[in-house]
Amino acid sequence: MNNLIEKGKTPAITSYILIIGVLIAMSMNSGDEKNSFASFHIRQALGLSLTFISLGLIVSNFDSYMISISMWVFLSVLWTYGIFSAINGVTKPIPLLGNYFQKWLINIT
Repeated sequence: MNNLIEKGKTPAITSYILIIGVLIAMSMNSGDEKNSFASFHIRQALGLSLTFISLGLIVSNFDSYMISISMWVFLSVLWTYGIFSAINGVTKPIPLLGNYFQKWLINIT
């Protein structure tokens, strides 16, 4: 189990670098033996990136700093939680949304 986590740490951490990191991590995790630890974090990071884009499109219609700052704080906290769980070798879903990301993006990697 430890070997699986160590092999998957690099793509798992890379996946949290915006949407481009997700694409790079997906290519790093492609091949015959897909790492389940990396796949878990790739789904989490992809879900966060899609949430960021979706909320950004919605929030951009409002001319309010309070709404924009709230979105940034919310997503920054979730991103921090996700990247630190990848660094620590933990497969805990991101609070509030992580279980949905695992369900909705099950076919990713």
